[in-house]
Amino acid sequence: MATEAPAPVLELAVQGALLLIAGLCVLCAYRVVAGPTIPDRVVGLDAIATNVVAIAVLFAVLTGRPLFVTVSLVLAIIGFIATVTVAKFVVEGDIIE
Repeated sequence: MATEAPAPVLELAVQGALLLIAGLCVLCAYRVVAGPTIPDRVVGLDAIATNVVAIAVLFAVLTGRPLFVTVSLVLAIIGFIATVTVAKFVVEGDIIE
């Protein structure tokens, strides 16, 4: 697969999006640390996982390396499984019955 350098406008937009998502990760980290309840913290962790997936995809667009898309898919699957597991633990108090 040929990798071409992105257009300057696309590169600038991707870099801006990376900065925005990094800022959102910091805000979500604050919610995880200072969240008043456990569900707030779980939602914060899920948002961080989603933001990391977006960062990996944007980095793939910026660098032209499709490997980061594969990494983002694996991260998305792990994040989904972790969120479902923690949500089940919060609701039922037991993961495996």
